[in-house]
Amino acid sequence: MSDENLKQLKSVIQFIVEIEKLKNVHRKTRPVDLERYENSAEHSWHVCISALMLQNYSDLRIDINRVIKMLLIHDLGEIDAGDTIIYESETLENKLAERDGVKRLLGYLGEEQAASYLDLWDEFEEGKTPDAVYAKAIDRVPPLLHNLHGNYHSWVENQVSREKVLSINSRIGKASDSLWDFLKQRINNAFDTQSELKDK
Repeated sequence: MSDENLKQLKSVIQFIVEIEKLKNVHRKTRPVDLERYENSAEHSWHVCISALMLQNYSDLRIDINRVIKMLLIHDLGEIDAGDTIIYESETLENKLAERDGVKRLLGYLGEEQAASYLDLWDEFEEGKTPDAVYAKAIDRVPPLLHNLHGNYHSWVENQVSREKVLSINSRIGKASDSLWDFLKQRINNAFDTQSELKDK
């Protein structure tokens, strides 16, 4: 191995070690049947599996390999910026901090490779291409399932209304009408059940 190749390999290994820190970024939902909160690395794995399994329900022509890459990259900035619950307003300041974090991490890699991954991050954030629309839609699915199969814990703890849950997650419908119809019915059922319990 040449000295240059060895140097590049060491940098990639440093990147792999550095992104382990994503395992210590805690989110606002708990995995199904667990009392602890999910970390962002777990979310990345879960959303990638979800995208793979749900691709046949997409109304868009997508490249699943690009989608998976987007979903693996898109939360890396949380290592520096932290996680913000989706039902709070996302600020430009927070997004810039995430992007700076992604750039820092990708700095371990070669310039060309780093640029291609940062382009994917930007594409996801802009949410305009079919791949990005699908990726952003599926990114909402695991947290919904955590709530629907976990006594609506995050919605209750953060006092999130039915209207806000439906509004924020409606972007799922931009990628898949059938998936959104399925989940929307369950969201409404969940809030109806909560209302009935309060009335008793």
